[in-house]
Amino acid sequence: MRVPGAPRRTAAALLAGALPVFAFPVPSLWWLAYAALVPWLLLLRTAPTGRRAAYEGWLGGTGFLIAVHSWLIPSLHVFIVLLAALLGLLWAPWGWLVRRWLGGPGRTGDTGPYRRRTPPVARAVAAVAVVPSGWLLIELVRSWQGLGGPWGLLGASQWQVSPALRLASVGGVWLVSLLVVAVNTAIVVLITVPRARRVTTGVIVAGALTAGAVAAWSPRPRPAGTARIAVVQPGVIDGADARFAREERLTRELAGHRLDLVMWGESSVGSDLYTRPDLTARLAALSRAVGADLLVNVDARRMGPGAPPGIYKSAVLVGPSGLTGQRYDKMRLVPFGEYIPFRSVLGWVTALGRAARENRLRGTHQVVMELPPGPGDPAGLRIGPLICFETAFPDMSRNLARDGAQVLTAQSSTSTFQHSWAPAQHASLAALRAAETGRPMVHATLTGISAAFGPDGASTGPRVPVDASTAVVYDVPLATGTTLFVRYGNWAVYAAAAILAAGAAALVRRRHGARTPAARPDARPGA
Repeated sequence: MRVPGAPRRTAAALLAGALPVFAFPVPSLWWLAYAALVPWLLLLRTAPTGRRAAYEGWLGGTGFLIAVHSWLIPSLHVFIVLLAALLGLLWAPWGWLVRRWLGGPGRTGDTGPYRRRTPPVARAVAAVAVVPSGWLLIELVRSWQGLGGPWGLLGASQWQVSPALRLASVGGVWLVSLLVVAVNTAIVVLITVPRARRVTTGVIVAGALTAGAVAAWSPRPRPAGTARIAVVQPGVIDGADARFAREERLTRELAGHRLDLVMWGESSVGSDLYTRPDLTARLAALSRAVGADLLVNVDARRMGPGAPPGIYKSAVLVGPSGLTGQRYDKMRLVPFGEYIPFRSVLGWVTALGRAARENRLRGTHQVVMELPPGPGDPAGLRIGPLICFETAFPDMSRNLARDGAQVLTAQSSTSTFQHSWAPAQHASLAALRAAETGRPMVHATLTGISAAFGPDGASTGPRVPVDASTAVVYDVPLATGTTLFVRYGNWAVYAAAAILAAGAAALVRRRHGARTPAARPDARPGA
């Protein structure tokens, strides 16, 4: 079927899918997220066929992924388009879903492909729940680490909005995404289905009141003192030895601050500490000088005991006497940046950009580290380390909170993407993980943006900008208690799956009823 205006619709789908990127850092137009999907939804509902709607869903998903990951273009070049196009296929069924629930068949005698009557009121109102549920399952599927991980979840755009962070403590970033897409869908219903406006307005009001009640009455973290944690950000420095020397100098300036922990960023140590006792001795001397353990990050080929030989990224705790034996090996690696999936087939991408020349090895389990007891503190502070990309995964921080971590720590480096939107997007994830778990999170980087967030997700202390070379001390508020997200996990995703199943069952019943011939009024049983 020839689609009039197809080139214009194709371009519109790509641009409409990319529009939500402005709700994320750096633009941080968080309010735009609640209407950014409206143009795309309006386009999909007017698709002349279900196949065309699926095609435009795919195009919009491709545009969204390219926009949210635009900072990868210098590294992956044209390969980012191929990856986005493959993952964009996840939105093809969603495009069909939007048309089926928000559109309607053309009027009898219509000649134009876009002259479509509005859907029944019940179906239009139900779309406010069904369409967001479809989007949420897409986010869940693409959050699998093998498909690139959960970077750019729509709910993550609300990282600085207090009510949204409260909802994140209830249902994680998933619940926030569900709410954002529901508002977009409701706006489309208000625009396109005049007969449903009263009911839809009532649904919006009821949803807002419910969300407000949940945010008000859900368990809140209970204050439990503070921890003094320093972040050392050396800035842009060429060479592992020069970077180590700068970090060493900045750390010595922290002496006398009565610290509980000093954090260095990702890849802050470029040699295996088991084979470099000189570096270990320098780190131990720093620990004695500042009176606190150091959490460094080793990015090197390991030759020591406890794991197969290979390159690891590891959070390593060093105390006054040297290595404490507490180490966490990064489990979820960045596709193409730290390993190449199916390298025997896709290894050629190393010729196109800065893809990993050799696969790093991954850890097998998460670790909660315990610091030495302080004065009047019979038990040391328990920290839950994450490394770089892992802060995008809600389940990892949830596991650490369930295992007793009092502070979540993140070590990262976005120096490859220094003056893009990547550093700000990365730092913002710490706010979400803190709000979800009710545990503060400290984000330490090599070159910015370093930051700290309290157990409610609110920023605490200064954000260290990119390129800055400094050490900053954060008074991190601690908390006790368990959030509903930590307790019940991804219940919002399960609810979305149930809504989609109910919607599918309703469509099947409706279709079956339409195909069942009506009985004649005068028909007798058995006639």
